[in-house]
Amino acid sequence: MRENLGKRGDRGYDGGKKIKGRKRHIAVDTIGLILVVWVHTAAFSDSFAGQFILAHLKKYFKNIWKVWADCGYRGYLEEWFYRFKPKRVLEITKRPRGKFVVQARRWVVERTFGWFEGSRRLTKDYEQLPRSSEAFVYICMIRIMLRRLKQF
Repeated sequence: MRENLGKRGDRGYDGGKKIKGRKRHIAVDTIGLILVVWVHTAAFSDSFAGQFILAHLKKYFKNIWKVWADCGYRGYLEEWFYRFKPKRVLEITKRPRGKFVVQARRWVVERTFGWFEGSRRLTKDYEQLPRSSEAFVYICMIRIMLRRLKQF
């Protein structure tokens, strides 16, 4: 897909979340380390982004057999997942109505997004191209992993 390269790259509007700009979608392992990142215009639906992430997981990480996803990915993603990935399991976390409860497995991804706040470059979207933003996410994660290795 060729990007429309304006002065600030592609931007979009998400009517559901009422935001203008870009979204970051990530897939992490059970301890929160990044496997796949996709930064795109906010106009894409979460379901579509989930398909992209899952396709890359299938391509590069063949031994993953269970995937947890947020309730924002339900709907078309579930149908697509089971049509093309019959040997794998997709579990959508759902929250109870009316009260806040920490959702199973969702906190791992949220914690990883929290780690990005330690990187000044990722606190806001300063990059002109989505690919540059993806690269800085990977660089931030490499820095975090190296810092943890240094502790041992």
